Amino acid sequence: MAALRRLLDLIYRLAGVAAALCLVTILVLIVLQMLARWTGEVFPGVPQYAGYFMAAASFLAFGNALNQGSHIRVSLVLNALPEGARRWLDIWCFAIGTAVAWYVVYYGYRFVYWSWKFNEVSQGQDRTALWIPQSVVLVGAVIFAVALTDNLLSLIFGGKSRIVQDRMDQSFGE
Repeated sequence: MAALRRLLDLIYRLAGVAAALCLVTILVLIVLQMLARWTGEVFPGVPQYAGYFMAAASFLAFGNALNQGSHIRVSLVLNALPEGARRWLDIWCFAIGTAVAWYVVYYGYRFVYWSWKFNEVSQGQDRTALWIPQSVVLVGAVIFAVALTDNLLSLIFGGKSRIVQDRMDQSFGE
């Protein structure tokens, strides 16, 4: 079980690093676009690629952000409840979130499959096969669904989710 825990934590961290690299790539694309304009060159497809990397960065970061406590959780109600009721409300919220995340994964997979099957390409000058950036978003959605499932199971069987709670940061947000 410890090996599985280390593997999942590694996957979450690597997805967070990949998300950060996507953001750096967006910066590089914007700088290259600026340089191309200043020199009179054309660099087609930059806005589309920046959009692809933004979607990838968002979805790849979800799982790591969940475990680091970066997602917005309105804990005002949770903190007001007694321990038993708080646990059941937490389980209910994680169960709904997990179900929705796996629903997104299921239809995301179908979306990628049909984009690949019909050989859909972007409408811009880049003519990128759309299943490629969609696949990266799908990988991020799968990692997020696994993270939610991981937290739900930890909460059910261990009595506590794996979300890191920083009371100092929370005090400024609520």
